[in-house]
Order: sequence, then C-alpha cells, then structure tokens
Amino acid sequence: MSNTSDVYLKAARYGKDLVRIMRVYREADKQTCTELTVRLLLEGAIETSYTKADNSVVVATDTCKNTINILAKRSSNVDNIEVFGQEITAHMLKQYTHISSAHVDIIKHKWSRMIVDGKPHPHSFVRDGEELHTAKITHLRAGNSVTITSGLKNLLVLKTTGSAFHGFYKDEYTTLVETWDRIFSTSVDATWTYTVRPAEKYSAVDYPAIYASVKQITMDTFAKDESASVQATLYLMQQQILAKYSDVAEVSYALPNKHYVGIDLSKFNIDNTGAKMEVYHPQADPSGLITATAAHSTIGAN
Repeated sequence: MSNTSDVYLKAARYGKDLVRIMRVYREADKQTCTELTVRLLLEGAIETSYTKADNSVVVATDTCKNTINILAKRSSNVDNIEVFGQEITAHMLKQYTHISSAHVDIIKHKWSRMIVDGKPHPHSFVRDGEELHTAKITHLRAGNSVTITSGLKNLLVLKTTGSAFHGFYKDEYTTLVETWDRIFSTSVDATWTYTVRPAEKYSAVDYPAIYASVKQITMDTFAKDESASVQATLYLMQQQILAKYSDVAEVSYALPNKHYVGIDLSKFNIDNTGAKMEVYHPQADPSGLITATAAHSTIGAN
C-alpha cells in the first residue's frame, strides 16, 4: 500500500457553476434583456479545507452564487459580458484577501429583438440562432493582471459551392475522391485572447464591437473565399482579425467539416453525380475537425 505522506495537493479551485441569470433593463419606451450562464471559481489559501478539513477558509459556493446575482442587479454591464466578468473577479479579490485568483466563464444566450410591422419591437425577442457569445476572465491578485478570452460558438454556416478539396496526400489507405466543387458547412467555434494587461486598462476595450466584427469577418470570409480547404479558409479569417485588432494577441478556430454526401441514384437510372449532383445526404458523423491558433509575431501588453 502506498504511503500517503508523499501525497500533496498540487492544485485546487472551487466555486459555483451553472448560475443562470436573466437581466432586464427597462428604459422609457424600450427594454433589453440578457440571459447568461456563469461559472465562478476561486483559488488561493484554501488548501487546508482539503487537507485539514478546515472550512474557515471556504467562501461558500452559495455565497458565490449570491454575489453574481447581486452584482447583476447593480451592474449596468451585464450585456457586456467581458466587463461584467471583470466586475465579478474584482469584487472577489477585494472582498476575500486570502483568494489569489478568480476565474469567471460566461455564456451569453442569444435573444434578438423581434421585427414587428417592419420595426424593432420595444420588448419582444426571438431566439433566431443557436450561436453563443462566451467570455473567460482570469484575474490574478499578483500584479492585478487580467486575461480575457472571448468566443463565438455554434455559428452554423453553409455554402453550396465555392469550395474544393484536391491535391491532398494519397497512399494505399486513401479512398477520398478529389473534388473541385462541394458543399462546405461548419459550426464555428472561435476564441480570441486579448493581450494581458493591468485590470484598469481593460475597460477601454470595445468588446461588443470586436465580437460583432469577428463574427462578420468569419461569415464574409466563409462566403467569399474560393476555398481550397477548410484549413486555408480558417487561416484567412485569423489573418484578418489579427490585422484589424492589435489588442487581440491570438485567435483560435475549431471548424468541424459537416459533410454532405451525394446520394447514389444510379439504380433508378438517375444521374446525381458531378455537375448534376443536386441531392445530398447530411452525414452526422464522422466529421473532419480542423483547428488552429494564430498569433501576432510579437505579443506584448500595450
């Protein structure tokens, strides 16, 4: 039997997960709403709660939940999730001196204002897509430094032409046929990390504008590029984002290649091949998965 004396606590963090919030802002004749799912985890001088059964160092996870709810009530930035996340982490470090770092992950669920009688409705919304805006905030007491990673997830896109795949490596296991015209579909999962800087310098970043721009660059590049491969199109997206935003240190994409396979109708004497391919089977799995991270050649805080 192993000796427990050589066991040590290497790392630990704890907190509250799946905190659900719907925040409504009411103005004179217009209302806005934001729905979030929040995770808050803490690190610091908490090891004795694990090793000595000493709960005196534990900020209860219920307290973490209550803190998130109260800050959502008081904050004017719940819709700006990168800033709201910083408000949470800053509060935890100010309130609990034995906590050395706070980590917040936020998922922003999509609600779009309804268009009724040709005009945006003042208080009605629709879930018109499954894409998610995400944010990950890590706030360290040492140096009061913050790292923020924003994300765009589950943006489902498809184009029926303008994509090819040929000239790839072939060996005795290769059966894939080259194609010069195919359906290209993917569910975009993109993240971009801002340059690390002191907490007080992050408030000047226009996170909603950058999120909207990344989404637009992603869609424009997807639609316009005569794609030689998912890899090549992915890298074009990264180049444009990094060229436009010096505040962004690196960009990562994970693009599953959602395959649409031409259905064989030859048994019915119907040609559904080549230029005449018009009926496809959406293939659930397996799928290709293309990932990459691109960064500025020199990364440093501004």
